[in-house]
Amino acid sequence: MNFIITGASSGIGYQTALAIANDKRHTIIAVSRNKEKLDALSIEAKIVNPNSNLIPLVYDISPDIENNDLLVFAKKELGNVDVLINNAGLLINKPFKELTISDFESVYKINVFGVVKTIQSLLPVMGNPNTHIVNIGSIGGVEGSMKFKGLSAYSSSKGALAILTECMAEEFKEMNISVNYLALGSVQTEMFSEAFPGSRAQVKPKDMAKYIVEFAINGADFMNGKIIQVSKSTP
Repeated sequence: MNFIITGASSGIGYQTALAIANDKRHTIIAVSRNKEKLDALSIEAKIVNPNSNLIPLVYDISPDIENNDLLVFAKKELGNVDVLINNAGLLINKPFKELTISDFESVYKINVFGVVKTIQSLLPVMGNPNTHIVNIGSIGGVEGSMKFKGLSAYSSSKGALAILTECMAEEFKEMNISVNYLALGSVQTEMFSEAFPGSRAQVKPKDMAKYIVEFAINGADFMNGKIIQVSKSTP
């Protein structure tokens, strides 16, 4: 299968890319703005599996950067995309009364508009014969879940992505594209430490990555437009 994952330079994205690269049957484009971390990922992928097909791409999903580099690269390296994992995310931990409109814009540009940009860019190479888009969200973006101080911008952006997932799933039905949303609970990443200083999550990025890969490969056979809560603890 042909994969693309954004936010591949650290945490869950890094481990998910490694897990995919561990199977020589798969080819994956690992996307991040950080070249040094992508280089480290490429090296580790070859150590884990000398036959790995991991292709790094330095690329900014922000809508402020207008180009079609991702589509051109995907056409060249993959031809078509079977699975897109929208994992890149930005978190700002700040009391609501201190949040600026600029803060909200920064978070939404990556967590919502960056996903829109990525999907719209890649639509020409999706849907043959079936594509699965997996949006990595947060349990904090699910209505009725426990919310936490300081995470208004982040959680609301993930809530927007959840509704967007349901909308896209309906629009893409006739294009053979399924879209689902994984609402992740606590995972021990740098972002988790930023959100909850001093706390320890029960789930490690490597373990969550295994779940994400399995769902990305098989989930579209059973569901579309679903918000799936994957949470052992919060936080």
